[in-house]
Amino acid sequence: MRLQQLILTQYKNYYIDHFTFEEPVVGITGLNGVGKTNLLDAIHYLCFTKSYFTNSDTANVQAGQQGFRLEGVFDKDGESFKIACIFRGQSKKEIRCNEAEYEKFSQHIGLFPCVMIAPDDVELIIGGSEARRRWLDTLLSQIDGQYLQQLITYNKILAQRNSLLKQFAETRRTDNALLDVIDAQWVGPGQFIFEKRRQFLQTLLPVVQKHYLHISATDEYLQMEYESPLLQAPFAESLHQSRSRDLLTQRSNTGIHKDDIVFQMRGEPFKQFASQGQRKSLLFALKLTEFDIIREHKGFSPILLLDDVFEKLDAQRMQQLLRQVCAYEDTQLFITDTHKERLEEALLELDVLHQIISL
Repeated sequence: MRLQQLILTQYKNYYIDHFTFEEPVVGITGLNGVGKTNLLDAIHYLCFTKSYFTNSDTANVQAGQQGFRLEGVFDKDGESFKIACIFRGQSKKEIRCNEAEYEKFSQHIGLFPCVMIAPDDVELIIGGSEARRRWLDTLLSQIDGQYLQQLITYNKILAQRNSLLKQFAETRRTDNALLDVIDAQWVGPGQFIFEKRRQFLQTLLPVVQKHYLHISATDEYLQMEYESPLLQAPFAESLHQSRSRDLLTQRSNTGIHKDDIVFQMRGEPFKQFASQGQRKSLLFALKLTEFDIIREHKGFSPILLLDDVFEKLDAQRMQQLLRQVCAYEDTQLFITDTHKERLEEALLELDVLHQIISL
């Protein structure tokens, strides 16, 4: 799979720009603020129907404009696909594939997979549990359409349930029968997601470990544990036990939206005791694991977007990372850097076909 062309109209700092990608590795250089990250984000948007950095489509519209349009031409197994993402303002959005509009945006997820690594992704290691759940959900949603649908259903019911709990507090009237109905609808998706996550994470650790050892050039072994309220009791039972607290706090206190992935090394919490280099190594190990898992399930490599990684890794780790991602001939890599000479030197050392776009 390759992205061959990209047209941006009124997207962030791009008014109207057209790019053609001719080589498997595309370097994007320029000073800070010229739009390198925005270009990668536009590619991510074409793959995921949303920005990597914000859930607000309005925030992606160029200042002074009313909406934006992104168009990309993908080649997949020798077949051409034209993807268009159109935002007209006021939450009016269309996603089209070869001029046919999707009924649901979720139908597009996983067809043109990509993996992005950006500077703020260190939150995946040192931040709260939401970042790690989002990473896991992003990976699973690209390889398992049923998981994505169950996740959408779960989150929709979660929002309804939280709204209902707040309504009960405001009116001082609790309708337990209605809450029973909501909970009965919620149990199925929640239990499904829990089982999928638990099974999937068992297969994930060896891949993460392999990449971590290679990037860090050490023999430090990781432990990874799945934390979930559903490990203590089935979801239905957990909901019953939590109801009084839910009514008091006006929010849902149990469920897979409380799950976490905990990393340890030598029996200690990784994010508290790991050095900066160890944290960076684990971050890239997780992202390369995401890349490998998608490739294994799809039979082709996802597009890989590396934003400003030269500032995050030393030269040795950087070369190890690039060698791994360029090992597959079908990989399409987009990488940004503020120093054109540094990027060119790294790509020449790898001896890969590449082009440099200077912004």
